[in-house]
Amino acid sequence: MKAPKFWNSQSGSLMPKLLAPISVLYRIFDQLNRSRQTPLAIPIPLICIGNVVAGGAGKTPVAVSVAKLLIKEGLRVHFLSRGYGGEIKGPERVVLDVHTSEKVGDEPLLLASVAPTWVSKNRVLGAKAAVEAGADVIVMDDGFQNRSLVKTISILVLDGEFGLGNGRLLPAGPLREPFDEALQRSDAVVTIGSGGAVQNLDTHGKPLFKANIVPHALQRELVGERVVAFAGIGRPEKFFNSLAKAGAEVVEKVEFADHYRYKQGDIMKLVERATLHNAALVTTRKDYVRLPAEARLMTTVFDIDLIFEQPQALKNLVLSSLGSPEHA
Repeated sequence: MKAPKFWNSQSGSLMPKLLAPISVLYRIFDQLNRSRQTPLAIPIPLICIGNVVAGGAGKTPVAVSVAKLLIKEGLRVHFLSRGYGGEIKGPERVVLDVHTSEKVGDEPLLLASVAPTWVSKNRVLGAKAAVEAGADVIVMDDGFQNRSLVKTISILVLDGEFGLGNGRLLPAGPLREPFDEALQRSDAVVTIGSGGAVQNLDTHGKPLFKANIVPHALQRELVGERVVAFAGIGRPEKFFNSLAKAGAEVVEKVEFADHYRYKQGDIMKLVERATLHNAALVTTRKDYVRLPAEARLMTTVFDIDLIFEQPQALKNLVLSSLGSPEHA
């Protein structure tokens, strides 16, 4: 599904007020569900990269950055993901060129290109599998609201332009839980982008790290290029804006639902649009892994890098936390 426009703090819609009673029920159910969970501590550090809002905030790029930091320190890093949208329940290790996004989801395919990756609907079983396979540390992509495991450190990720949206709980707003409550269980906050939505963010003393998305060095070929851009991610506008900032001339934007499974017919329609505009067809890496094999030959990937303003400070925080688990 696409994020409703009224989730944005700029919207004047009446829908948030109409949905407020359902948000109250969501909150009660969520608290009851969490109260039934008894977190399990595993024998190695577990770093959770999560968010407090529904939709794309940039968790996966942050998870990759943290993993690369640890790999440089000589640690054997394994990723753990629930494999959203995938058919496999797991625990199962992702094998590139064997598993597809239909089987394991799209994020695990991106993570597996960096370090060993496990998909498991049951996070406990997935963590145990990683431990048995020789992991020194687990980086869990998402799972902040899942309390089945004790986390050594939890990092919240926020999109700089969207922030907390309208500040309301699901479904009246994008929040999975109150931000102040989430902060109590977090060790740091990462904001991606310099949007005004997080300009005056109060993290109650928790470390705040700012990062920006920049085009990968090899994307210089898109400068001045006419492109038809399409994406099925949490907030496609982030991708479209990044393309424009990279120097591409975005002549048409096409949005799909988050984690959308592309069909051959979808791609042929997009190719027709690109031909009409005499433009290249461009999408995100996350969308690319969900394309039919033959469609990838007709599509250019826009790759990005995540650059932290204070990388050493983030490194110090992560490395200093690799002791005994502290919270769920």
